[in-house]
Parts: sequence; C-alpha cells; structure tokens
Amino acid sequence: MTSIASRDSVAKGRFLPFALPPALQADSVSRIEARSLELQRAADAARLFCLEHLEVSFDDKSGALWSFMRSKGRPSYSLALLDDIHAMQDGIVARFGGQPTELRYLVAGSRSPGVFSLGGDLDLFATCIRNKDRQALIDYGKSCVRVLHRFHSALDLPIITIGLAQGDALGGGLESLLSFNVVIAERNAKFGFPETLFGLFPGMGAYSIVSRRTNAAFAEEMMLSGRTYTADEMKQAGLVHIVVEPGQGIDAAKEYMLRSQSRHAGIRAVYDVGRRVNPMPLDELDDIVRIWADCALKLSDRDLRLMQRLVAAQNRLPKQLQAAE
Repeated sequence: MTSIASRDSVAKGRFLPFALPPALQADSVSRIEARSLELQRAADAARLFCLEHLEVSFDDKSGALWSFMRSKGRPSYSLALLDDIHAMQDGIVARFGGQPTELRYLVAGSRSPGVFSLGGDLDLFATCIRNKDRQALIDYGKSCVRVLHRFHSALDLPIITIGLAQGDALGGGLESLLSFNVVIAERNAKFGFPETLFGLFPGMGAYSIVSRRTNAAFAEEMMLSGRTYTADEMKQAGLVHIVVEPGQGIDAAKEYMLRSQSRHAGIRAVYDVGRRVNPMPLDELDDIVRIWADCALKLSDRDLRLMQRLVAAQNRLPKQLQAAE
C-alpha cells in the first residue's frame, strides 16, 4: 500500500517512476522550441508575398527582391504599414536566411505617384499628444527605429539594399530611405525634415544617419531649417548616390544591379566595413525616440493645429494625384 507521504510526493511530481531524466527533459523542450521556431519561420516566409500594404516580388534571375509601399490614404507610416514592413523583414530572413546566395539585392520603393513617403502618422501623433500618451508615442517610435535599424544592417544578410525614391521623401520617409546602402532618386523628388515647422524634430534616425554620412553640422541644418532639398543637392551632400530623370528610377535600379553583379561581394563588404567602423546601436535610436516623445508632449495647441492642417493637406494628396492621372 502506498503511504500518504508517497502519494503526496507523486502528486507533487517529486517521485515519478515514468519521469524523464533532466537531460532528456531539456532535450525534449529544445526539440519543441526548435519545432515551434521552424513553424514560425515557415509562416513568416509564406506571408512575405501576401501583405496588404506592400507589393513584394522576387526576380530569381537577378536575385532581387522588389518591395513597393501601397498606401491606402495618405502615404505615411501608419501602424498597419509598419506591421507589414516588420512582417516583410521577418519573411525575408525566413525565406532567404538559409540560402545566402539566392537573395542579392533588396529594392524598396513606393506605388504612390510622386511620393516615396511623407513620414510619420501625424494624425496619430496629435491624438497621442492630446491624450498625454507618452508610451504610445514611444511604442510607435521604437517600431519605426527597429524597421530602420534592420534595413541599415541589411537584415544581417549578404545583400545590397537599394532605396528607390520616385517621389518626395519627407520626415520619417527620408529617415527610412537613408537607411539603405544605395539611394536612387528621380530628379523631381524633394527631400527634407519639415517637423521643425510645428515645433518637433525628426526623432527616428535622422540625426544618427545624416551625421554619420555627412557631419553633425549638416544634420542640424537639415533638421532645424525645415527646408526641402532637390535630388541633385542631396547627391552633392552624399545622401543620394544616383540621380535619374523622372520615370527612370526602376530602370536605374536594374542597371545598377546588372552593373554591380560581378563586384557584389566586394561592394557588400565595403558596406559591412562601414557599419563596423561607424556603428549605429539600437539603444542610441531608442534614447532619441524617448527625447522625441518628451518633446512632442510639449507642443502647444498652435503647434497641434499646424500639424492637423498638414494632415488635412496630406489627406487631400491621394485624391489630387488620382485626379491628375
């Protein structure tokens, strides 16, 4: 007969004649975790080409993954678009991470005529500021800088990244564009950080990237002046690499990839060295996001009215573009 003490030990799992030894238990847990990770990677890879706010395609001949933002409404970084960009990044790593020679280039552009991206979701910012919701601002900013940081590191894959600006890149749109190895711009595109117009500053990578690619003085000039720059001015500053005529951006990206195929390893290595010599840590970007959020909460009612007028102008833009087509 089993004693009460024995039954208690069995109930509490201290004595189980069929229990696995600790080493086998750990091995079983590891197998379960590995299987779970495998299933998650498969799901990420399957989703890569089925995103609502991104058009993604792969050209196996050139080894190029093409991605174009498809904004519904004003062409800015909504939460839904950010979620899709995160999903695309996860999908690229899941699909190509184990095949280092298959993917060679990542090209990012936009399907909004005349616009690469107008940047952050100003409507969301205004709502968060009025509600004094600092955490929501920080969460949004951290989502943005994680997108930027992964593109800046080329997703830790042996690829060359290409940002394709067939239209204006402003605020957060310019920050994200500058995270790519090579920036191609059509000549009619405009660039700048207009946040100072309503008392804010671009807090999701602008200073970090521009100061590293040029110098701190030029980064501050761009951020504090609020002026817009032409594609040629951006090339002269070293922030745009190739300027082409309107409508020639996609062909220019294809030509660049064809021209660089034989030197792919060497070119990619130079960008790897650049990140090693001048790293851009994620905690630096996170610290700046917190400064940005605190600055945003100090905006006046007048600043918020200016922000809302800009939102209204951005909301009209898709309709104007549709009418012009």
